[in-house]
Amino acid sequence: MSETIKPNPVNKSESFKKQVILPDIHIQEKHQNTPEKSKDIVREIKDAINNDKLVSLKDYPIRDLVKHAEEFGPYLKQQRLETNQVRKFLDAVNRIKANLAEKGDFSGQIDEVILLKPKLAYAAARQRAAKPLAEVMSAAIDKVYSKEDFERLVQLIESIIAYHKAEGGK
Repeated sequence: MSETIKPNPVNKSESFKKQVILPDIHIQEKHQNTPEKSKDIVREIKDAINNDKLVSLKDYPIRDLVKHAEEFGPYLKQQRLETNQVRKFLDAVNRIKANLAEKGDFSGQIDEVILLKPKLAYAAARQRAAKPLAEVMSAAIDKVYSKEDFERLVQLIESIIAYHKAEGGK
């Protein structure tokens, strides 16, 4: 007969390990995405952006943007997306943002915004984990027509990356 081994409650290190592990398990359960739910968040964001009522990206309600980013960031972490995989895209966004702050004229930057799409396609081709981000951001880029639209695009990417990092993404 085999004997059941029970943890020794006197051993403080075992007790401590349980206290450290339990909160992490709780967080994972909170953001646990099934494959169906995962595909749903990508579709949900794209549908929100491509909605006929959304003429341009500035019309994307900020509460919806944050809610979507809060779900999408952990999904990207689950997909093992690393920000270095989309670094060229993020660097290009930051360059456009800096140029816009310096010049104030968006009309000279619209081509650069549209050229973000090939950078996303390249990242997605190199790493499968970047594909959902590329899909969502490409839909958002298609709705950028003004400085305000670009600012909403920046808010979207920064929110997604913030929630990705908060989930432990690199």
